[in-house]
Formats: sequence, structure tokens, C-alpha cells
Amino acid sequence: MEALRSEARLVDISKFNLPERYLQVIRDERLQKYFKEKYDLPQDSRVVKRTHSVCPVCKRIVEAVVYEHDGAIWIKKSCPEHGMFLDLYWGDAEMYYYYIQWDRPEYIGKGVENPNVDWEHVRKSGLCPFACGLCPMHRSCTILAIIDVTNRCNMRCPICFADIKSSLEYVYEPDIETIDRMLRTLRSERPWAPNALQYSGGEPTLRNDLPELVKLAKERGFRHVEVNTNGVRLAFDVSYYRKLLEAGMSTVYLQCDTVDPKNSLIWNYRRYDPKAYVNVRLRVIENARKIGHRSVVLVVTAIKGYNDKDLGKIVEFAIENRDVVRWVNIQPVAFAGMARLYTQSELRKMRITIPDVIIEIERQTNGMISRWDWRPVNWPVALARAIEALTGEVKPEFTNNPVCGASAFIYYDPDQKKPIPITRIVDVDEFEKLCWDIYKTASKGGVWKSIAKTKLLKLVKYVRHKLVRDLILNVVIKRDYDSLGQLMFNVVGLGIMHFMDCMNYDIERVRRCTIHYATPDCRIMPFCTYNNFHRPNVERRFCIPVEEWLRRHPGKSISSYV
Repeated sequence: MEALRSEARLVDISKFNLPERYLQVIRDERLQKYFKEKYDLPQDSRVVKRTHSVCPVCKRIVEAVVYEHDGAIWIKKSCPEHGMFLDLYWGDAEMYYYYIQWDRPEYIGKGVENPNVDWEHVRKSGLCPFACGLCPMHRSCTILAIIDVTNRCNMRCPICFADIKSSLEYVYEPDIETIDRMLRTLRSERPWAPNALQYSGGEPTLRNDLPELVKLAKERGFRHVEVNTNGVRLAFDVSYYRKLLEAGMSTVYLQCDTVDPKNSLIWNYRRYDPKAYVNVRLRVIENARKIGHRSVVLVVTAIKGYNDKDLGKIVEFAIENRDVVRWVNIQPVAFAGMARLYTQSELRKMRITIPDVIIEIERQTNGMISRWDWRPVNWPVALARAIEALTGEVKPEFTNNPVCGASAFIYYDPDQKKPIPITRIVDVDEFEKLCWDIYKTASKGGVWKSIAKTKLLKLVKYVRHKLVRDLILNVVIKRDYDSLGQLMFNVVGLGIMHFMDCMNYDIERVRRCTIHYATPDCRIMPFCTYNNFHRPNVERRFCIPVEEWLRRHPGKSISSYV
């Protein structure tokens, strides 16, 4: 794989404020020599850290190293039975060093106060990632909860991280009482009871009772309820879409790999006619306008050679439809579920990482969105801690590992009639520093909390754009939340979350995951453990044979609306 990349010198790390634990490894010549010999690394490489991973064949826990070579970051591991495995970890070394500046103790969570499993379960199950969960080792609370409401689907995508072909053998479809128990389990988590939920699958809209499930989630205290969907039913059944909205659905999380009807590779990866595929997306957005729904997220499974050249068009499309589209979420393909069936040579050709996506967007937007307009997924921790210290209320903290995700915000300036990255109008780095200052000041208590509150107004000085600054002042001083709405409907968020598979798995990262599945046996599991190790077992424990399901639903097929 390394031979496919152009030669490059090691990055000058002196311009980055790297955490000490990375510097200790980088500066230790004996350690560098040891790892290079042990893993047969190139002499002109640089080991960045040691971690643990899994063998992609037998799934046993193995040691691994993460290292820089030829301008990229790689992960290499050795299984005593199946040998060495190499994979691309991050496609741009310079950006990697920039992001791990946020890999510091203050950005790490303290875990949950009431784990769902105890140390005895951890001991018997074989440690992380097999002892889920959540277990006492996990460091983050649930920020986005996921409940799979079915494994049935009306598409057969080879790149699905869920094993949709399982519905040919059995049907996993928890009843409403079971889902209620899962919702209650999630809401009982402490110190933060998650208030954001995604119903997923399979294809959730195959269930006719999905509006009831949305309503139930709202009743249980979830303020944000989104539906993960391929869009087929919402495109052609506007009355069903309206029922979901009336039940309290917040967001449609819409699969959208491309907006180019000429991208013939949709046949390969989605088994769908390209023109029909794009038409479904257009119809969903038009239906959203028709019923007054203003929150659609476009979800892109990014693959090198399939849709990586369409990323700029998708961003453009989102900005053009910003009255409805709130966010673009790009997920570099993870080779789990159905996608685990690709060979290693196919994986190498298809692999794309977070910086690869960011750099493609920079190229395709002609620099309008630069690689430096993005920040790591855990950047908002400072803001959450500041608000928590000021209010005394627990707030959600995105304490993920910084290399798990990235985000950027694009503001559409109505006067200039052009999109502008938020980093061009707000000094986000100084903003973050002040948030940490407010947090540390308020944490002293007493009069210090009042002093910290006076510092809030200083945040506005980092906003360079007059219209945006005035809108923020209206919110802070006048509590004018209409102004906030006016601002947000001219903002499109861009996010990238690279879920792991057994080739690039890093156990250190998964312990800080904030995106968690609830299961019928009242456990909570991080996304990258559930989809790589636990999903088949969970589904088989709580399923019925497909023949039994068909008997209960005469005249229906597995992909019918029931």
C-alpha cells in the first residue's frame, strides 16, 4: 500500500504542540529502533504510538504500532497465527499531527457512573472490545444513541456496515415493549442521560409503526429523534413522512452517496439505477419542503474511486438546499457487516480516510473550504465544560478521540451571496481558549462564577463578521432566539466520522466513542465494537426465523412495509 503513495519526508513536528505521551515515543531512539525491527518498518519511518488492535482473521487482541511514512500515517500489527497486517490509518501525516494536539487529558471523559456491565463481566468476556457494555473502562457517555428497529431492508448494498443479507435467514425486529426498555436503559445513563436518538436498521421505514416509536422516544425524554433511511419510502409516500414529522421526528438522516445521475458506479455499490438513485434524493428534499420539514442530513458513504470525486458537488448541493439540508455527514467506508466481504486488495483500492476526504473537498471547491477550516470532533468539549461550570448542569461532551472525526461549518452570507467557512468569520481557536478560561474560572465557585459570566461577552470579539456578531449579541443579551434561527438556517454543517473495521481497529480510540447502540438485553455498545464483533450475536439472540416471520405476515415479503 505504501508503494502507491508518493515519497515524502517526515513532517516537521516542531510547529505542533503535541501531547507529551506522543513526544516520548517519537524522541526515544531505542524505542524507535525496537518497533522498526519488530514490525519490519521502513528505516525512514517514524513510530508515533503503540496501541492494541485485533487480528482481522481470528479477532484476537494484538499489539500494533501507528507510524508515519511517505506523508501518511499507517497501522501495522502482528498476529502470532496469521502474520502481519498493514493498513492506512490517516492519509495525511501533517493533518494527523495537527489533530492529535487535541488528544489531551482535558478532552477525555470520566466514563459513566452506572456501567451496564461490571468488572466480573469484563474479566469473563476478554476485555475491550469484547466486554461491552458500557463497561467500567469506557471513557465517554452516550451522545448519539442508536436503536436498530429491524434488519429488513429494501436495498442490498454491498458496502452496508450492517449485514443486511442476514434478513434472508432471520428477522430481528424488536417489538415496541422491547424498544421502550432500550429507551429507558439509555435515559438512565449517568451523569449524562442522552437526549439524541437515531432509529436505524436495516431500513427503519419498512415498519409501519415507526411513527409510534418516534412518539415513544419523545415521551421518554429524547429531544432529538432522527431516522436513518435510504429515502425510498419518504420519496414516494409523503403521508408517511408527514406522520413521522407529526410524531416528533427531528431529522431525516438520508443516504446520499452522490447527486450525479451519471455516476454509473452506483450500480456496483448500491445496486440502483443512477438516475433513479438521485431522483429519490430530490424527491425526499422536495417532500420535506412540501410538509415544512427543515432538517435533512445528507449521509455519504465515501469510497475511493466511487464517489470521492463527487464530494464537492454534494457540498454545493447542500448549500443550495440549505432551507432544508442542515448537515452533510461523510462516512469513509468501514469494512464491517456486508462490506467485510471485500478482499484485502479491494479494501486497499477503496480505502479513504478523513484527511483524504477533507483534501478532496478543498480541491473540488477550489479552496473555498480549506483543509484548515476543519476541527476535530472533540473540539466542542471546551464550550460544553464552560457552560456546565456556569450553569451547574451536566452537558453533552464530545470526548471522542480527535482522529475519529472532523467538522466544519459553512455560513451562507445573504449580502455577499456566497458561502464562507465559519473559521473565516470567527477566530475559533481563540474562542476555544476563552471557553477553557471561562471553565477554569467558574470552576473555582463563589464570586469566580460571576467573574466568569462577565467573560462571556468577550466571546463576541472573536466574531469578525458584523451580521453574525449582531445576531449572536441579540441571542446573548436580548435572548432573541429568532435571531439564532435566522443564523442557523444560513449555516450548513459538514462532518466526517470514520468508523473502524478490523483492519484499522484501534482499541484506544473505541474506548472514547460517544455513538452507542442499545440492545434488547439492556446493554449499550460503542458503534465500532457493535458492528465489528457483537451485531450477529445480538440479532440471533432476539430474532425469529424468516419462515416464521413470513407465516405471521401472509402475502408479504421481507422488504414489504409492515
